[in-house]
Amino acid sequence: QVQLVESGGGLVQAGGSLRLACAASGRIISSAAMGWFRQAPGKEREFVAAITWSGSSPYSADSVKGRFTISRDNGKNTVSLQMNSLKAEDTAVYYCAARPFPISTKYQDYIYWGQGTQVTVSS
Repeated sequence: QVQLVESGGGLVQAGGSLRLACAASGRIISSAAMGWFRQAPGKEREFVAAITWSGSSPYSADSVKGRFTISRDNGKNTVSLQMNSLKAEDTAVYYCAARPFPISTKYQDYIYWGQGTQVTVSS
C-alpha cells in the first residue's frame, strides 16, 4: 500500500552539500513516522533522522545534528534530507523508511522501505 522512492544521491567533496528526497505514495496517516537511515559496507544500519508525515517532531541523530535537516513537503508528498558540511564518514547508502506508529530510532521498527540511494563523500 505504501511505496517510497529515494533520489538525490551522488559524489561530493568533503565540506559540500547534498539534498536527498523521498517520494511517498499510498495510504499514510498523519502521525506516521518517516525516517532516514544509512548503511556503510560491513556496518549496521544507522538512524539518521525522522519526522512525522504531518511534518511535526523532527529528530536527528547526534552524529548529524547541526549539519543535516529533515523536512516534509505536505503538498508534494515528499520528505527531504538536506545534508551540509559532509564528511567522509557520511559515505553510505541512504534509505527512506516509514511506519504507522510514533518515531523510532531502530531500523527494525520500520516496515516500509525505499530502494536506497548512494552518497559518497571524497576527502
